[in-house]
Amino acid sequence: MAQIAEIASVRASAPTLLQRIVLARGWTRRAIAFCAGAAGALALAPFDFIPAMFAPLTVAVWLIDGAADGDDSPRFALAPILSAAGAGWWLGFGYFVAGLWWMGAAMLVEADQFAWALPLAVFGLPAVLAFFPAAGFAVARLLWSPGGARVFALAAGLGAAEWLRGHLFTGFPWNDFGMALTSAGPLAQTASLVGLHGLDIIAIVIFAAPATLIDRAPRGARRIGGTMLAAAALAMLMFAYGVFRLGANETQYVDGVALRLMQPNLPQDAKFRPENGAKILHHYLDLSERATNARPSGLAEVTHLIWPESAFPYVISRHPEALAAIARALKGGVLLTGAARAERDDDGGRSRIFNSIEALKGESIVAFYDKVHLVPFGEYLPLEDALRPLGVNHLVPGIWDRGAGPRLLAAPGLPPIAPLICYEAIFSGETIQRGAADRPLLLLNVTNDGWFGRTTGPYQHLAQARLRAIEEGLPMIRVANTGVSAIIDAYGRILQSLPLGEEGLIDGRLPREAAPTVFATYGALAFPALLAFATAMALLGVARRAP
Repeated sequence: MAQIAEIASVRASAPTLLQRIVLARGWTRRAIAFCAGAAGALALAPFDFIPAMFAPLTVAVWLIDGAADGDDSPRFALAPILSAAGAGWWLGFGYFVAGLWWMGAAMLVEADQFAWALPLAVFGLPAVLAFFPAAGFAVARLLWSPGGARVFALAAGLGAAEWLRGHLFTGFPWNDFGMALTSAGPLAQTASLVGLHGLDIIAIVIFAAPATLIDRAPRGARRIGGTMLAAAALAMLMFAYGVFRLGANETQYVDGVALRLMQPNLPQDAKFRPENGAKILHHYLDLSERATNARPSGLAEVTHLIWPESAFPYVISRHPEALAAIARALKGGVLLTGAARAERDDDGGRSRIFNSIEALKGESIVAFYDKVHLVPFGEYLPLEDALRPLGVNHLVPGIWDRGAGPRLLAAPGLPPIAPLICYEAIFSGETIQRGAADRPLLLLNVTNDGWFGRTTGPYQHLAQARLRAIEEGLPMIRVANTGVSAIIDAYGRILQSLPLGEEGLIDGRLPREAAPTVFATYGALAFPALLAFATAMALLGVARRAP
């Protein structure tokens, strides 16, 4: 077949390193894939070494090239598809182990109950997630052809797999490949046009393009292929767009709002013990009332005080003495806080318990939002009927109920708020209710990353939350128990922040919203349009190489 002959020709003239990758078999091939995937995690927060993403995605092209080595079977033959899928699984496994190892820290908070699950968190979850890139490699192999078109085949297959990872089984779009483009401010601005999953397609094309530098040229000469030139031009265009967007839009502020964000840095092992309730509240109030250079008179100048997720180890509405203490401290201001909220079932059964954000003014709870997207194995147990008899439980004590659905939070003195509790902030396109009559003007993310200690996880969480601000053109107020708390403007600029693992306050102003972005308006069309383009380019390559 012409396709096999050309791939063989490319390999014959390639440097020794490329030959070894393409022709590798067995555990050597698996080790190459694993190490390339692990190297890609350096492109993510907090390292933000963007060039690291060239390793997994360039090597991915050569590994899929290798899936056809010595194979003269039809395109739909099972052996090369399985070979490509195997390489994708090992590459994904390396990427997710290196990027998500920090999840094991949560198993050590209550080590007597959950230490046994440490290997499952560090290796088991990555092993499951790796099936998504495996499927992406298999689809790419079906669309494969020599030359630059195979980069688009990888973008179509792996981009679709990333979208599925973000949606199937409640979704887990953590550390998508597109996140490698978001640590550089100008490049990240493209998310205002295409969103995270659009960035996935673009990132795969850009970071896989160097594989085409070794495509065959007449008489063995080296040349820069059209795909590489197109990828470089795309990156420069994205950078120029980002520089223009940031330069043309200075941060504007809402008048009459004086914010104070409180980061208590409370150890997680003490967080949910009711006997510590009075001590925890005293710590919060003492910290919240402190004088700072920006607010010398403490809370007297603050209009809105914000505390993190799950601030109390009890249902605060059932503790009037706590509400009274907060009201005395606020001096007429408003508190927005994470809290457990109880609601009695209509049939008189057990109270339903929600992970919520509550707005307090005086001694009254004047508004609330209940978390919709609960954390699997954290706040609820998938396949509960099968797993609980085996002694498996979720991390957060109690039975947590799902909120009724996304909705705005109306807090006195603030513009309409799109509330996001914990990892609800990682879901692109789901931060606001599409088609609603009123657009939110502020994103509020309260979270508790104390489960994960001083690891890379909280930094990755911040990076993903920041991307939601860029996508929607909305400022974000982010308050985390142990960090990283921040005020972020509508263009993703972090205006103020507190370091991870430190107690402290942020006193600042509320940034204004930007005009609705292209993604906010037409976001549902961005990913399918880019996926269709990548697929069409891959199929065009297949058609050109057909005998």
